[in-house]
Amino acid sequence: MSRNVPLGVNCSILFSELPLLERPAAAKAAGFGAVEFWWPFSTAAPGDAEVDAFTRAVSSAGVQLIGLNFAAGDMPAGDRGLVSWPGREPEFRDSVQIAAGIGERLGTKAFNALYGNRLDDADPGAQDELAAENLAWAASQVAPLGAAVLLEPVSGSPRYPLLTAKDVVTVIERVEQAGVSNLRLLADFYHLAVNGDDLPTVIAAYGSRIGHIQLADAPGRHRPGTGELDLDGSLDAAAKAGYAGTIALEYLAVGDTAADLAQLNLAVHGG
Repeated sequence: MSRNVPLGVNCSILFSELPLLERPAAAKAAGFGAVEFWWPFSTAAPGDAEVDAFTRAVSSAGVQLIGLNFAAGDMPAGDRGLVSWPGREPEFRDSVQIAAGIGERLGTKAFNALYGNRLDDADPGAQDELAAENLAWAASQVAPLGAAVLLEPVSGSPRYPLLTAKDVVTVIERVEQAGVSNLRLLADFYHLAVNGDDLPTVIAAYGSRIGHIQLADAPGRHRPGTGELDLDGSLDAAAKAGYAGTIALEYLAVGDTAADLAQLNLAVHGG
């Protein structure tokens, strides 16, 4: 990458060599003014002290929290979200309310809802019905903040049903029939590309629906510029389609994160 672009850092995948609450300050020290996180707690309903510690870590670092995931289950064990998981509605909704509270305090405008895997003991149609209900409810909770709920395709999880941008937009259109207007596509260029989506085609078809962009190169999910994707061209196309938000780096660093980030050839960080 060699273009000026407002960048943020995903502090759940980057700076993983540091304790979680030290990562916003590390991002700031590396020259970035915006951060995002996956669900940063070990349970869907952490206590007030844990939530306060997280918000203090972000605010005291002087960075903007541009994105936050809702609780997604046990990610290291293979879970990929609670949105479509029957029986776990209370956990999902607890996390939505906590995330909305964090967003109100920190000015966060984007919340990522991982859809969830297909389950052996659940009917796919019933899972999709539940997902539509949960997404509509989550969207209603963050709407007063002027915020959006994001939905993304994911790679590397065989039971995750949303693989392409079209898969996500189909779900969004279903929920919109209930009058919801603040669901957006999270365009993770890495996930889209490795799942077989052509990035220029996706942007041409769904550019107006993109609410957030995340970057990693492919293959390998490493730093932009290490793989084969035309990320500059895709970002230019997204900008022409109307995307004006911060771009989040969500890649696997090789070695020390700060040193790896320093190899990005960018004139402007920020966000």
